[in-house]
Amino acid sequence: MTPTALLTAQEIPALQYRATRDRFDESWRAPLSTLLGLGRAAGADFVEFFLERVNYISCLAEEDAITTITPRLATGAGVRVFRGKADCYVSTNDLSFGGLKSALEKALSIMGLTLPSLSAYIPEMNLELLRDYATARGKEGWLAECSPIAEMGNILLAANEALRQKAQYIQSRRASYFRDWQEVLVAASDGVFARDIRLTQSVGYSLLCADGSDRASISQRAGDTHNPNFLRAWEYDLEAEAVAESASNMLRADYVESGTYPIIMANEFGGVIFHEACGHLLETTQIERKTTPFMDKKGEKIAHESLTAWDEGLSPNAFGTIDMDDEGMPAQRTLLIENGILKNFLSDRAGSIRTGHPRTGSGRRQGYTYAAASRMRNTYIAPGSYTPEELMASVDKGIYCKKMGGGSVGPTGQFNFAVDEAYLIENGKITKPLKGATLIGDAKEIMNKISMCSQDLGLAAGFCGSVSGSIYVTVGQPHIKVDSITVGGR
Repeated sequence: MTPTALLTAQEIPALQYRATRDRFDESWRAPLSTLLGLGRAAGADFVEFFLERVNYISCLAEEDAITTITPRLATGAGVRVFRGKADCYVSTNDLSFGGLKSALEKALSIMGLTLPSLSAYIPEMNLELLRDYATARGKEGWLAECSPIAEMGNILLAANEALRQKAQYIQSRRASYFRDWQEVLVAASDGVFARDIRLTQSVGYSLLCADGSDRASISQRAGDTHNPNFLRAWEYDLEAEAVAESASNMLRADYVESGTYPIIMANEFGGVIFHEACGHLLETTQIERKTTPFMDKKGEKIAHESLTAWDEGLSPNAFGTIDMDDEGMPAQRTLLIENGILKNFLSDRAGSIRTGHPRTGSGRRQGYTYAAASRMRNTYIAPGSYTPEELMASVDKGIYCKKMGGGSVGPTGQFNFAVDEAYLIENGKITKPLKGATLIGDAKEIMNKISMCSQDLGLAAGFCGSVSGSIYVTVGQPHIKVDSITVGGR
């Protein structure tokens, strides 16, 4: 620990700090320690600063041309002040000492607090030795190693050409990529002083085929968080073949008949339903609002005994993997449900203060303009003991949901999700493609109907929007059987 010098409030305006402008390093200790002490001297129970630098670019290829390149550079900070269970958040793009002090003063004022008298001493804030994940894990050179703009365009155009060669009845074809580089620093009055660099990348296809009144739309994306060579390693030929095959199967598929069916849901992105219909209901933000049916169910059965589910930030290269959350807490694993029993909720600092549930390294935010909130990371249903073939064999007549599409979820778990690629199951065998299927249900009911889980856990990249903005997450599951669910169709 390195203590700051003891100051009086009247000395602070004259202080001159030279923090490194193009890197969040040890030089930021002195100014942030002083500001944290100033906030505590004003009567705040807890003060936190979040600093961020962003270098983002996206590239879109439509047909045989690059149509959009979107860069974004951003630098800023946010300060959060707690008084009891109440808090407020103020952000600024002025990272000078004066700019950060002004943001702190605004936050204190909102909480009904004022700066101490000029003669008051400012308490020492002893921050930990800088916990620097970026340096310790070799991330400093990641940005320079990523594909430059010209290479992005060439790869996406080659990918779109591969899709043209493999698909039929093409109405539109797109290949898109983005790279989001972020450096963050967290300093808080409990001693947290931590830095990280994140590199999030995603690439994928979107294909629309049409022949007369027959239409099919298929999308496929992949994501990564740790490999600067991710775009170069993209096997777009294989992806193009899979997307083209799915579109061909769906183009002339029969429409599904509405009804109640048993279904088999594919692994990987099939986990989006658990994420949306159940995962959000296990975040402490929902407990604070009293909008989750599970708020008082910890230790009770909320799902079929075959279901175990996790949320964690540790899976190598997964889209929601983080070395620390946006409150500086190291990543870890959180057991959500074990054999149907609710074990834990996902909690950030505010959620822990207001609900009593322990923090789980789940404080996440889109950027410095948002306060952190309890959010998912890599969230998935754990593998079971069955094979996918055994799941299929257990269904006399049902639907295989191979690829999920978009959907919506109500505040207490009611959901509907489109199925982009589906097949009829008859006597344990897939017989023909179906389109137009929509899964309709309620989280409390559907969790108790997941009766079989196979061994083939798969993860998929996703994007999640909530109170702290849009963040990168992983959804996942093995193949699962849902004993019955309402399927909307024609």
